[in-house]
Amino acid sequence: MSTTVAGAAGTEGLAGPEPGAPGAEQLAGLVLAAGPHATAVTLAVARGERSAVHCHGRTARDGGPCTPDTGYELGSVTKTFTALLLAELAARGEVSPDDPVQRHLPAGRRPPDVRRGGPVRLIHLATHTSGLPGLPPGLLVSAVPSWNRNPYAGYDEQRFWAALARTTVRRPPGEVYWYSNYGVGLLGRLLAEAGGGPDYAGLLDERIGRPLGLATLTCSPDAPLLATGHHLGRPLPPWRIPALPGAGAARAGGADLLRFLRAHLEPDGGPLGTALREVRRPRLRLPRSGDEICLVWNHRRAPDDRDLFFHSGGTRGFTAFVGFCPQTATAVAALTNTGPTVRSSFTQTAYDTFKRLARPDGETAGSG
Repeated sequence: MSTTVAGAAGTEGLAGPEPGAPGAEQLAGLVLAAGPHATAVTLAVARGERSAVHCHGRTARDGGPCTPDTGYELGSVTKTFTALLLAELAARGEVSPDDPVQRHLPAGRRPPDVRRGGPVRLIHLATHTSGLPGLPPGLLVSAVPSWNRNPYAGYDEQRFWAALARTTVRRPPGEVYWYSNYGVGLLGRLLAEAGGGPDYAGLLDERIGRPLGLATLTCSPDAPLLATGHHLGRPLPPWRIPALPGAGAARAGGADLLRFLRAHLEPDGGPLGTALREVRRPRLRLPRSGDEICLVWNHRRAPDDRDLFFHSGGTRGFTAFVGFCPQTATAVAALTNTGPTVRSSFTQTAYDTFKRLARPDGETAGSG
């Protein structure tokens, strides 16, 4: 069962499957890549003034039809929202990317111990160059009992702050790229403190969700319209990550992710314009790669000088991919309700789909 919501920007209306809609030919490949354990797949595509949200399957094996508003856990795609929050607070003068971490710590909280180099700064957290490890100390030990279901659920805010105080940064901040959920999770907490919001979820809604009209964007595991995640065919409870919401707690539907990506394509004249331009600016080149890191976003330059910005994410029960290309006004979000595994090809298929649709002839190119 598949449906397509298609139309010009801002004029989507419910319709049956439309083979001519952008991305229609690529949906089948993503359904295949999602594998037999997925019950839902969403592919949202914008190409110039045309857009479509293709929905396949049901929210659960006994659930209702998947729709453009069906929410998926985004995993590390959450980090792109955290990056936009950093740029938005910086545009308002509430923070500077060069601020040291300790400037925005809650009262009584200690920063990590830096053995060499200067302090850890916000920009280091947003570019994975802070020197912090991938996860906070103690998290893996607490995660083992629920590793295949909800490994982060038992690691709360108090344990996070206690771990930060005993963390030692052994490499000079800004020197080495090392992907870190810990670092971006810390960034989300510091931004919530600096922005005056009650928490990360509240700041996300206030500064991004409402200005961009993202009604399904939420960090709540109990929000309505959420699909059920699956791991190796087993339905899972909602993902909970109380200590690190800025690294992986967001949920959203395909239509709202497309609105989010369109805002990156067309920052001028819209809300968050300065911040949306800033997150696209490359900050460093990755070692042994031609890719660059912006504020969280990966940046790859195509042979014809097109800019491909992308990020992927996964929880135990969901896989997500987002990407946009300004030169061809292309945006793609691909979502499924089964978690990534060693043999999973969903993320690679989603990236290949994005790359194909972002070509200058992408609107008319087939799926081959």
